[in-house]
Amino acid sequence: MHGEYKVPGGKLVVADVNVAEGTITDVQISGDFFLEPEEALGPLCDALSGQSTSASVQELSQAIKVALPEDVLLFGFSPEAVAIAIRRALGVAKTWQDFEWQIVHSKPVTPLMHVALDEVLAHEVAKGRRAPTLRFWEWDRAAVILGSFQSVKNEVDMDAAGKLGVEVVRRSTGGGAMFVEKGTAITYSLYAPVELVADMDFADSYAFLDNWVLKALNTLGIEAYYKPLNDITSPKGKIGGAAQRRFANKTVLHHVTMAYDMDAEKMMQVLRIGREKLSDKGTASAAKRVDPVRSQTGMERADVIESMKATFTDLNGATVGDITDDEYRAAEELVATKYGTEAWLNKLP
Repeated sequence: MHGEYKVPGGKLVVADVNVAEGTITDVQISGDFFLEPEEALGPLCDALSGQSTSASVQELSQAIKVALPEDVLLFGFSPEAVAIAIRRALGVAKTWQDFEWQIVHSKPVTPLMHVALDEVLAHEVAKGRRAPTLRFWEWDRAAVILGSFQSVKNEVDMDAAGKLGVEVVRRSTGGGAMFVEKGTAITYSLYAPVELVADMDFADSYAFLDNWVLKALNTLGIEAYYKPLNDITSPKGKIGGAAQRRFANKTVLHHVTMAYDMDAEKMMQVLRIGREKLSDKGTASAAKRVDPVRSQTGMERADVIESMKATFTDLNGATVGDITDDEYRAAEELVATKYGTEAWLNKLP
């Protein structure tokens, strides 16, 4: 039985095992990682032999940690990475290719509809009525999308937003405020079965779910990389940020907004971005943190998105899908009862 796990930003771990009567046997761990001293590979494999085929990542990684000397150096991988590779070999941990993905890129809708659609589509995947989905957003107006736990007055100058025609809404995920205008941002959502990230903690799942888009941006000539906890960045500056939520422990919603051609001056008028938020960013101006995809590629936004779709499909397989009329209606109802209400927007005034 064979399983592989590529550590986001790290190395490949390969597990080859046999199984006898519910027990793992004949363990071989290989890959392009670094391990010092090299003799530690034997005890690492021995620690896994004899473990139950139902053992969790936590149980397998703990067995490795107990077996290894304190001075052993694992570079580019971890006991948890080995455990995930083992569970993939056993067929109990899922990979991208274990699911049939759809890519959705539909008509522009309001910011309220976008945040409502995120919840609707996540629940549809959880109920098995929708395939795991990658959805690209199209905006019909300028907006600020607040994180679920942000204060309106602390984050947004509502007077400036009103004068500039910028709608303010609140999404269901945490994280920071997003400023977008029509055609100036690339936003996408992943609605994935939670099994895809079940063996990872939240921090690792962010990096794992963003790995495909890093490859897509690299293909376009952008030296993109992941910066914990939830940033996509490059040597020329930040490109975008991610947010995530689990629904009924069945579906993970993971969405990302990347700047394509940001009007930084307007953003600064609308968002109250204080010095405290920027204190660990190494810059005195929020505008300097935004490094649009357009400036690094010279490509039209539509062409960037098509290239991203192609990369995702090449890596994971996908077919073209769409949002159904029933899903649109469900989102409209959520706008009326939740996302479009003053109570939701001002739950943290």
